[in-house]
Amino acid sequence: RKRGIPLPGNTVEELMKYISYDTPLTLPQFLEKFNYYMPAIAGDREAVRRIAYEFVETKAKEGIAYVEVRYSPHLLANSGVDPIPWGQAEGDLTPDEVVQLVNQGLQDGERDFHIKARSILCCMRHMPSWSPEVVELCKKYRNDSVVAVDLAGDESLKVENYSEHKKAYEEAERCGIHRTVHAGEAGPAAMVKEAVYVLKAERVGHGYHVLEDPELYKELLKIKMHFEVCPWSSYLTGACSPDFSKHPVIQFKKDSANYSLNTDDPLIFNSTIDKDYGIVKEHMGFTEEEFKRVNINAAQSSFLPEKEKQELLNKLYEAYGMVPNAS
Repeated sequence: RKRGIPLPGNTVEELMKYISYDTPLTLPQFLEKFNYYMPAIAGDREAVRRIAYEFVETKAKEGIAYVEVRYSPHLLANSGVDPIPWGQAEGDLTPDEVVQLVNQGLQDGERDFHIKARSILCCMRHMPSWSPEVVELCKKYRNDSVVAVDLAGDESLKVENYSEHKKAYEEAERCGIHRTVHAGEAGPAAMVKEAVYVLKAERVGHGYHVLEDPELYKELLKIKMHFEVCPWSSYLTGACSPDFSKHPVIQFKKDSANYSLNTDDPLIFNSTIDKDYGIVKEHMGFTEEEFKRVNINAAQSSFLPEKEKQELLNKLYEAYGMVPNAS
């Protein structure tokens, strides 16, 4: 409003009717949702900083001790980015300054709400030309809230056809930047293979379709590859069967795989971590013991430096009344 940008509603409630949803849509229909609110945020310094700050506030209210939030700096910029996203006129907010603003918001939030927040910067599959800069920003701000690089977007765009992604990930590995990749969400098991063996991912975002390749799955179980599972999201995007009793995470659980339970796009999916926990508890028979194991996995596979990771693990062991390494 402040910037004279037309929105599809006059109140937060009206706007949410357009943005959020709770029955499955196709991936393109889901992606359409971003067009409602991203133009109002991108290029606005105060909005970018405030959203990062309020994000930490929201997570603190949800009882979260540590969170890694991911975003594309380029999709929030309106300068030094080609093409300029969301049909914006050229301004003066660069991807580099976007990262500074988010870091500031997260750090102010940590100070005020007493939880730990770090960020992961996303490369976008359809914009390989942005990827080298994303990794440079990870390097520049690695001691300042940024902990890793991610690759997100349309999985039908294979990395082998876009060598900038591969080069960027090679540079990340060379410099010790942590790596995760969205793969096997809507795409086939081959995308998970590419993420792990071509991009050298240390974690896989979603990864559900890995089960279609039993050999690959066995291999990844052996090396304890970490899967970032998002139950509610996988239902709403149609990534998995709407029948929760057939969800891949049931197999992960059976095989004692290394995975975590997460929320994905909480604005659009109108969700909290409790929602995702609730789904697996109610529909997949998860017990408190399994939740504890999953959260220990999450902390062990987090992208925190070793000392901070150990502090987080100790916090969980204490809260869960567990003896370290007895999990």
